[in-house]
Amino acid sequence: MLFSFSLLNASVSANLPPPPSQTSETDPVSSRENCVSVLLPLPLPTPLTYIKPENLALQAGDIVTVPLGKKQKIGVVWEIASHLPPDLAPPAPPPLDDTHRLRAVLTKQDYPPLPKELRRFIDWVAAYTLSAPGMVMAMALRPLLQKGINSLSPPTGWRLAPQQPQTLRLTSARHNVLRVLADGVARSTAELARCAQTNPSVIRGLAEAGALCAVPLAPEQTFEQPHPHYCPPVLEGHQYDAAATLRHTVHESGFSVTLLEGVTGAGKTEIYQEAIAACLEQNKQILVLLPEIALSAQWIERFQRRFGVRPALWHSDVGQKNRRLVWTGAAKGHVSVVAGARSALFLPFQNLGMIIVDEEHESVFKQEENVIYNARDMAVVRGRLGHFPVILVSATPSLESLVNVEAGRYRHIMLSTRHGGMCLPQTELIDMRQTPPESGQFLSPLLKESLYQTIARGEQAMLFLNRRGYAPLTVCQSCGHRFECPHCTAWLVHHQTRQQLACHHCEHTEPLPHICPACLKEKSLIAVGPGIERITEEAQAAFPQARLLVMSSDTMQNAQAAAHAVEQMNKKEIDLIIGTQIVAKGWHFPSLTLVGVVDADLGLMGADLRAGERTFQLLHQVAGRAGREKAGRVLLQSYAPEHPVMQALLSGDMRAFMAQESAQRVPRFWPPYGRLAALIVSAPTAEQADAIAAELGRTAPYGEGIDVLGPAPAPLALLRGRHRRRLLLRTRRHIALQPLVRRWLSLIPPPPRTARIDIDIDPVSFF
Repeated sequence: MLFSFSLLNASVSANLPPPPSQTSETDPVSSRENCVSVLLPLPLPTPLTYIKPENLALQAGDIVTVPLGKKQKIGVVWEIASHLPPDLAPPAPPPLDDTHRLRAVLTKQDYPPLPKELRRFIDWVAAYTLSAPGMVMAMALRPLLQKGINSLSPPTGWRLAPQQPQTLRLTSARHNVLRVLADGVARSTAELARCAQTNPSVIRGLAEAGALCAVPLAPEQTFEQPHPHYCPPVLEGHQYDAAATLRHTVHESGFSVTLLEGVTGAGKTEIYQEAIAACLEQNKQILVLLPEIALSAQWIERFQRRFGVRPALWHSDVGQKNRRLVWTGAAKGHVSVVAGARSALFLPFQNLGMIIVDEEHESVFKQEENVIYNARDMAVVRGRLGHFPVILVSATPSLESLVNVEAGRYRHIMLSTRHGGMCLPQTELIDMRQTPPESGQFLSPLLKESLYQTIARGEQAMLFLNRRGYAPLTVCQSCGHRFECPHCTAWLVHHQTRQQLACHHCEHTEPLPHICPACLKEKSLIAVGPGIERITEEAQAAFPQARLLVMSSDTMQNAQAAAHAVEQMNKKEIDLIIGTQIVAKGWHFPSLTLVGVVDADLGLMGADLRAGERTFQLLHQVAGRAGREKAGRVLLQSYAPEHPVMQALLSGDMRAFMAQESAQRVPRFWPPYGRLAALIVSAPTAEQADAIAAELGRTAPYGEGIDVLGPAPAPLALLRGRHRRRLLLRTRRHIALQPLVRRWLSLIPPPPRTARIDIDIDPVSFF
């Protein structure tokens, strides 16, 4: 969140009027009766006040265009939030000054109004995250804002004018256009130019001559409705009981949160699809949040097999046109099921009846830039405001969700066995100190032998290493020079396939060097440590006949690539998958029987509060890819097999591990037994960042149950060319963070325009 002191302290009732010579269309007002509050997608603390024209009927939620300075802006008619709890309520807007000359709303757009439940949700998210409400609303209006005000107009096409001009000059190109339109069907400019085999300028010329008239086009896409009884699964035992419980939850028609926990392969997706079916029977809309929707080819296929159609999709790979169609379809109730990334939480559903958060433990649900929020937690808030159920799904639930279950705030459904009677894979630890790999290699002899036997049996195997590229570091063995990003506190990653050194934080790249820039010595540079490309190179040498598939964000960038990978695996055209964390997210490969984790200790490095929890969750999920339909094995290469995380993975006792995690957090009231807020100072110079951070440290809140850690350099002390310092506010659970942070920030002078203070309520990462 960009915390702008000048904007937050500004008076907003005057809505930035133009010079007096340009305000002839406005009149002084002495009352709010003929005024409306309009929230704009800008970092302002409150809505702006505008005159409501007499000929324009407006209600809360209407999407309008208004003047702002010399420009026009899209906004939404808003009411002042009165439903927020006292600890979240922002300061009241300044009283309306009768002497101000207000400007009038220009137009009302032909779009459904933002529902009241969504507007309340936007206010709540803004207040909780200490973000400007307009910036939160911008996420709800994004498809309409991407092309400006003109994009709000319904799509238009062309028909023949009722009366053709008598003096119209006809060319062969114009004649072709008129011939195509003779059937009376309206066509867009692009379609008409294609059918008439001409260019758009000919069409525009006919329109200017009066031969064509513009007409609104019908919707460009209709959404097929999922059928709740299309192909129901055969569920038995615990799976049947779990599905029945979720159906009952839907029929209760009220707010609740249910944690659906089950071992990998327990059939959780099929079970919560029964809740979707129950919601469809009530003609309500459903939102399913997925951590990697662009790569969820198998999930979409399973949905289509169950309901007969594909869901509407919402993620970064969906084009602007389709995003606008999904947005409009959700607002008008034409879209029944949306499967999307975290931003789908802000779609204007007309009749939302349920939210499902699949893989609820995933940190990808936390947005780390601009408006900083956790989509899992905000999904629960939207369910509470909308009075409908929320289902959280995971094989390895977050400690936060488990604590909510223990406290009785969440319901709990547990599936402890795999669907169809299959057993969980057998997990084994490989002590790399006892059986090290050969010099210059990273796969132990035990793992290589198991891979060889698996492939020889005609089964599939997987190697997992959560590190992109060839090597994480390049060093000169002559002088010790290390290649570091010039814009970030990070080493440059060696990418062999691209012949580049790259920063994974700011996307800086440079060609792979052959001479050390420090000592100018040739052939002295060596790659240190393994990345996924290096493991692929080693596997190709060890198993030259094996058919390999590499799955990482560098090779699986869209849904098409993911679907092709699934097809290859199902056809048994692949013997060995080598992947990063992408391979941990819900894949079902029936013939995959062996998973080898190259560096199981990797996630335990650093001082992250949740390092152990995350490592356990990730490796447990990866292990769950094995043995779906045949007996499976998981081999973990570790240099610290005695570590509690490794022992927990070996025993499979997640409850004991989580109890151990809890015991470590309770004494110092770390989340979920306390609350955190991070303040991250960033500035173009280290001196400026230090000065602002020091002032924050001097004015930090204090008291019983309140701690402030820092200021200190952030782990990434330099990120994208900006110097960063962190302070961490920690309180006991019953103490509200937001009033403390607001008062804290009010005690320091406004920072320079070049600096900013980002606020992260409930931080997940600590980079």
